[in-house]
Amino acid sequence: MAKTGSKEKIRKFLLANIGRVIESHEIFAASGGAGQYGRRLRELRDQEGWPILSHHDNSNLKPGQYLLQEKPPPNVVFSPIISARLRAMVLDRNGFTCQMCGLTPGDVDPFTGRKARLHIGHIVDRSHGGKNELSNLRALCSTCNQGAKNITTEKPSLIWLLTQVRRAGIDDQKAVYNWLHNKINSRD
Repeated sequence: MAKTGSKEKIRKFLLANIGRVIESHEIFAASGGAGQYGRRLRELRDQEGWPILSHHDNSNLKPGQYLLQEKPPPNVVFSPIISARLRAMVLDRNGFTCQMCGLTPGDVDPFTGRKARLHIGHIVDRSHGGKNELSNLRALCSTCNQGAKNITTEKPSLIWLLTQVRRAGIDDQKAVYNWLHNKINSRD
């Protein structure tokens, strides 16, 4: 008789508890005491597309709490995780800035009240054939990566404006500075 692995045990436990906040000690117990249960959760989330939320994704969750929001997609297996090198290339190209809302790491996300964390998101989702290639990847904060903001065109926020200036070259930054300086001084 084949032994059931910890990932399969966690998979069954989560499916039996969809929509319920689960504590890490429950997952540990369900895994059969596997020390790598956190890694197995990440594999389910990142490689199989399971919508497992943690306190990084939902401000109602505390550290050590997880929530499988809904039934995961059937038989979805994504290509290997994005390499550290490719991740660094995407973050550098995108100026360490969320490409949807403009938050940078450490900025307070107005939707969650938590400091923003950047993830690497796919432009064409993996479930629709998108690949782990530089041209198909972008930096996204955790809220935008989960699709919770559903950003539409609106008046630029201070954070968005600052982000654009941060991403610009030094000559453009100087031009913005001079324009603001002249505009403010013309009001005096």
